[in-house]
This record gives sequence, C-alpha cells and structure tokens, in this order.
Amino acid sequence: MHLEILRQEYLEKQTLGFLYIVDGDIAFSCNTLELPWKENKQNISCVPTGEYKCKFEYSDRFNRYLWELKDVPNRSECKFHSANYFRQLNGCIALGDSFKDIDGDGWRDVSNSVETMRKFHNELNGLTEITLIIK
Repeated sequence: MHLEILRQEYLEKQTLGFLYIVDGDIAFSCNTLELPWKENKQNISCVPTGEYKCKFEYSDRFNRYLWELKDVPNRSECKFHSANYFRQLNGCIALGDSFKDIDGDGWRDVSNSVETMRKFHNELNGLTEITLIIK
C-alpha cells in the first residue's frame, strides 16, 4: 500500500492535484491543494515531485496527530492537514472532496477539508508509516 499524488495543474498561486491510496482493498481518493512551485523554497513552494516516507506523528502546532512527509530536501514539517485555501498553507498539502471557488476570489479551493482529512485518517488507521509518490 502507498499514496500517490498526481498533480493536475501548476498555477500562479496554487497547485491542484489528486491523491489516491494504492491498495486493492481501499477505494479512497480526494483532491489536493498546495502552494505553487517556487523552486522548493520553504513556506512558499509545494513539495518537489518524488518519493517520500510519511509518518503519523503528533504535531504541536496543530495539537493533533497528522501525517508528515520526511526527508523533503531543505524542508521540514511538510504535513497533510485541513485547509480550504492556498493562503492557509506554508508548504503543506490540504485535502478536500472537490475543487470550487468557495470565497469568490477566482481561485479554486478544496471543499470539505476537515471531513476529507477525517476520512483519510480513517483509511490509514493503524498505520504509522506509508510511502507517498508525488508525480
């Protein structure tokens, strides 16, 4: 079992993609929202494409357990967490069930992020580590 993110659009202010769990027994997928590609600069760029270990760890900042990408070059604390808008991200990955312009600013946001994160955690329940491939 592993996770894959297939990025669909690299835009000026955001990157849109699709995440799915690769496992014959699990049928989970969702949309992803990240910052734009800015040469992997901390806090303003999406994560580079590649393969990463993810660990389920407690986050002091978010006061809960979250999945964190490990060994991202020149970066730390890259997590999956709930967010609806690109401006709520500092290099992390938000999950949602659809793309729509929630706030009317002309940019597509991800909807139902809190509920999507809950479902994501439920699907990975019992795991402490998983591989993520970003394409």
